[in-house]
Amino acid sequence: MFLNPKASEIRELLARARTIAVLGLSPRADRPSHFVARNLQRFGFRIVPVRPAVTEILGEPAYAKLDDIPFPVDIVDVFRAPEHVPEIAEACLRIKCPAIWLQEGVVNEAAALRAREAGLSVVMDRCIYKDYVDLMTA
Repeated sequence: MFLNPKASEIRELLARARTIAVLGLSPRADRPSHFVARNLQRFGFRIVPVRPAVTEILGEPAYAKLDDIPFPVDIVDVFRAPEHVPEIAEACLRIKCPAIWLQEGVVNEAAALRAREAGLSVVMDRCIYKDYVDLMTA
């Protein structure tokens, strides 16, 4: 059974992170991924949009896939359907990203367990924005 890290571990993950790739980041301001990414920028994170067929979102160059990012990222924040999580976790391993964050509603327990066993920090079915506000600004 998958269990999320303790609050103290999530706090440490967020404190260490500087660059967050947002997979499925929408260019539309009314979408949850856009709201979350915009606020993460406001908190001081470098956001890396990952979305095919888009060149820029929130003033940052966009990449079609994780493998296209030419620099290290600290967290991959996932706004994609749960069935895509296994391939996303594999991409995180290829690019040597230490953590994968599956947003609220993105639940794939088997893939999360496999990713953790492979050495990734995994947070599932939680909002990175809400956790940042709760754990880092209190």
